[in-house]
Amino acid sequence: MKRWQLFILSLLLFASFFHVALAQNINQDEICFVYFTGVGCPHCAKTDPVILIDLLKDHPNVVAIEYEIYQQQDNAPLLLEYNNVYGSGLGVPLVILSKENHIIGDLPILNNLDAITGLGKNPCPLISGPSDFSDLDLTALPGKPKIWKDGRILIKTDGGNNNELLKNLLTASNISSILEGVNYKVVEPQPVALSGRSVTFDNAIQLDGWIFQWSGSAVQTSKCPSCPPPGEWSDCVNGTRTRTNYKCSEETNFQCVAYEEVAPCKTEKEKLTLVKLISLAAVDAINPCALAVLTLMLIAILTYNPKKKRNVLLAGLAFTVSVFVMYLFYGLVIIKFFQIIQILTSIRLWLYKILGLFAIVLGILNIKDFIKYKPGGPCTEMPLSMRPKVKKIISGITSPRGAFCVGLFVTVFLLPCTIGPYVIAGGILSAFEIIKTIPPLLLYNLIFVMPMIVITLTVYAGFARVEDVSGWKEKNIRNLHLIAGIIMFALGVAMFLGLI
Repeated sequence: MKRWQLFILSLLLFASFFHVALAQNINQDEICFVYFTGVGCPHCAKTDPVILIDLLKDHPNVVAIEYEIYQQQDNAPLLLEYNNVYGSGLGVPLVILSKENHIIGDLPILNNLDAITGLGKNPCPLISGPSDFSDLDLTALPGKPKIWKDGRILIKTDGGNNNELLKNLLTASNISSILEGVNYKVVEPQPVALSGRSVTFDNAIQLDGWIFQWSGSAVQTSKCPSCPPPGEWSDCVNGTRTRTNYKCSEETNFQCVAYEEVAPCKTEKEKLTLVKLISLAAVDAINPCALAVLTLMLIAILTYNPKKKRNVLLAGLAFTVSVFVMYLFYGLVIIKFFQIIQILTSIRLWLYKILGLFAIVLGILNIKDFIKYKPGGPCTEMPLSMRPKVKKIISGITSPRGAFCVGLFVTVFLLPCTIGPYVIAGGILSAFEIIKTIPPLLLYNLIFVMPMIVITLTVYAGFARVEDVSGWKEKNIRNLHLIAGIIMFALGVAMFLGLI
């Protein structure tokens, strides 16, 4: 082979090697974007698994900074800030790549995945401006983000820790080597909620202000062995629960030792939600309208057959069960309605304050009824046109079966005078997944029908006549309005000011 041919061949081989090396370097460049979503959003349920599971699995160089705004209220204001900087809009799901490149809505995102993966490299779009992932300070990210990459996730809890350590956990091939000499705690991996499903990981550790979870091999360090997984949580006692966990430290000569881990039974958010729901249910339960309809029904049954008091018990309970079932259905419809309109995130951001204002107005109206009460029949809050129809329907009840059937129908007429607190409760619960709203809805409606159960048992046991119950209601109706008004007004002010 001649020299010049050998030179050209060498040059071609060098160029080929340089091209491959360059391509590999490009492939290692991170494509970083911000993803806004909401657990409970039906449109997000279509994009979450594609963006946060499939896309990351197929493209290890993709980094997704997720901001969930339905469950994490700290993240909701960031959507407004990003819109001010990037003009990205106020809806979810939303992918922000740059000022010129952002995609909103499920179908646009699913139809334009190539716009993400085809970039080759993309700096992280921060509120302060774009930043390459290599220069990104994860500890300075606002709100409560989740950073996803290649089957791993960092979840911010309080912030802090070492930025380089956090980025190395996302990118290093050997996680154990990164954690040598680092103070961390092995914890039970928790499912990460997406809209409509969740993602599970094999391993998890707790760092200062962060949770890191990943799938694959557990941490193996040169000093500490892999400790056994923690035991099951015990039942709640005095607001806390315990379980047996294990840790390794220098004090124990790097051996795993058992210790008792203590945690609160409920988060502060769950406790406050429970207090609000009980308050709203109590207001709804003492509603004169619902009590009036029940007493009318019992009077109708006693008038038809005054000697069969057993019918009073069965009819009262049948009517109560029918109201309970229908109001449970109405509650699920209300919650689903709020979850649908929350797709318009601008509404979501103001929803809690709007519900607070609504509660204040209801409280003022009830206090007004205490100050200036005008008797208007058996159900004063019910529109006048409905009252004769309700009386006619109730007067025809002669059996427990009829009480149940009429109860299902009468709830439609009860709604105008009982829907206020229920709407507020539905708005509060709409921040949770629909399946998780069923237990609090059951509790709410049990409190709502409790006076009906008490009245039915009181009349059946002979402690009072139906006329006595009706007379007590008329005598104390103004006080019922005052109690309901004070509770609703105080709750509304607290909600509007963000105190609860």
